[in-house]
Amino acid sequence: MTTDLLAATAELVDVASVSYHEGAIADLIEGRLRDVPALAVHRVGDNVVARTELGRPIRVLIGGHSDTVPPNGNAAARIDGDVLWGLGAADMKAALAVMLDLAATLPEPAVDVTWLVYAREEVRVTDSGLRELFDVHPDLLAADVAILGEPTGGAVEAGCQGSMRAVVKMAGARAHTARPWMGVNAIHRLGSLLALVDAYEPRMPEIDGCQYRESLQAVAIGGGVAGNVVPDSAEVTVGYRYAPDREAEAAEAALRELLAPAMGDNDHFEVTEHSPAALPGLGHPVLQRLIGDNRLEVKAKLGWTDVAFFAERGVPAANYGPGDSTLAHTAEERVDRAAVESYKSCLEALLTVG
Repeated sequence: MTTDLLAATAELVDVASVSYHEGAIADLIEGRLRDVPALAVHRVGDNVVARTELGRPIRVLIGGHSDTVPPNGNAAARIDGDVLWGLGAADMKAALAVMLDLAATLPEPAVDVTWLVYAREEVRVTDSGLRELFDVHPDLLAADVAILGEPTGGAVEAGCQGSMRAVVKMAGARAHTARPWMGVNAIHRLGSLLALVDAYEPRMPEIDGCQYRESLQAVAIGGGVAGNVVPDSAEVTVGYRYAPDREAEAAEAALRELLAPAMGDNDHFEVTEHSPAALPGLGHPVLQRLIGDNRLEVKAKLGWTDVAFFAERGVPAANYGPGDSTLAHTAEERVDRAAVESYKSCLEALLTVG
């Protein structure tokens, strides 16, 4: 019997799995995978890994995260014709529904397959379930190539940009606001730095035929002592997305150089969070076959994803999933039947051709 993939996705959407609360969906996924005799299933915290052990020469890891951002009036699934609305529909429970279906219906694929569902992707990297898995059971993540089901509109999004956050603290000198000339207003000094951020012209390098577009944004700001005090300290957090032709050190140096004209000797710059970039890495035959056999569009991943985790460890990886990434995390999140069925068809063909 053919699975109704939209209904299967809706079932997953209706299992709440906001980051740090993925236990219920992990239970459901673990149960489904343990029903498949051909799979060796492992549960590590709220992460679930199921592996075929067929002795094939190539192992393909197909994975994704089970968590969502908090709901925005869209916690419950709603199917309207051939469209499913709901939290996580695109990011990324449609992909998970396809993975569960293929795991059950392809007990002897032409390659060995690792089905990976991990927790806490939507939060800080240090809390990632993928990192937890690597720390306690790295052998479960061994693979020749990886495909992550991030929503890409059915295209293959290659590599990913690095993500860097830095805090810039501007110094001043306190004074009474009745005599501001006796002090230095640190909040006012932020103005020149914010002007540099606002005027930033993004680099747009092309790498292996994929055009990346860097970005720089102020994402948080703070300062002030009291209503009658000239502030002696103020800070801004900037978020920098950099293309994968730069190493972390080069990206930090470029950011420091950009902001330097607004900073003095007593000001402070500190990188507080960093996730490295990943080069496109599309040379693996499995990825080439996925793209070529299905005539898939290939483009740069402008955000950051866990393909970087695999790239760091020498595993070629790409983002490929149903759904529109621009709808993820919004009240309008949705996925349509044709996209989910096409995604299944492409993965199924990939896994059944040796």
